[in-house]
Amino acid sequence: MEILFRILIMIICWSIAGECLANQSAWYFTSNDINSLHSKPADYRIPYGNSPLQFGDLRLPNGKGPFPVAIIIHGGCWISTFATIQNTSALADALRDIGIATWNIEYRRIDNEGGGWPGTFEDIAHATDFLRKIADHYSLDLTHLIIIGHSAGGHLALWAAARHQLSSTSPLYMQHPLIPRGVIVLGGIPDLKAFRQFGENICDADVVGKLLGNSPNQIVTHYKDASPNELLPLGVPQVLIYGSEDESVPAKFGAAYAQSAREKGDHVKFITVQYAAHHEYIVPNSVTWPMLRSAISSLLH
Repeated sequence: MEILFRILIMIICWSIAGECLANQSAWYFTSNDINSLHSKPADYRIPYGNSPLQFGDLRLPNGKGPFPVAIIIHGGCWISTFATIQNTSALADALRDIGIATWNIEYRRIDNEGGGWPGTFEDIAHATDFLRKIADHYSLDLTHLIIIGHSAGGHLALWAAARHQLSSTSPLYMQHPLIPRGVIVLGGIPDLKAFRQFGENICDADVVGKLLGNSPNQIVTHYKDASPNELLPLGVPQVLIYGSEDESVPAKFGAAYAQSAREKGDHVKFITVQYAAHHEYIVPNSVTWPMLRSAISSLLH
């Protein structure tokens, strides 16, 4: 009820924008707000590994399929206490309702046993490739597969699409990775080095350093295999959506990456959404929703 009341206030403000801007400070969704959004349960919760955190929620549209598929990766500074799969459940549910099967995945973070380097990356890779094992049973069309990632999940979404660029000597290398048709980044982190110092303030810890192994030598070495900008060109279309009011991952990080990716031959669309902060991206029917719907349509068709 509190969220509905706050949304109502926002609608009233939009209708009398001048008075609101003069009398009321802006309000944006928080992570807790997102977790409180209603979503229908997943059709299936399926483990892709042996850890309690290695599972995904599969939601299937009505009908017989085959269905286009969106892998959804939540964010949260790569830390388990900041966000879980619940954070993207409403988004996954809403996409299911418009005809897209969604594979909303959980994974080990840097504060989970086995997470960090290389476990977090291995989980994303295994969760992605696991779709091959279940595609026939659930009528999934993997020729129409996209990956959507929010915040730290945006980093992992780009990395998942870039895995085919890894050297065979990399500890993260896996043969025949499943390559998506495209990637959508929602306030994501495409360059770990550029974000590292900024992220210490936002996440209250050196999360990038911990993700890459902690020691100075490990961080330098692992960065080249873990940061999407180091693996360019990805060879798949990318849509980067950032909010003009996003202070957690400002649009400048996406803009710099988009320019670099284009220079190296990738097709990248960069979008800045006015009046959006860091969590509007994953709220169905929010100010970012039309841009997300359009991006999905452009990549799947």
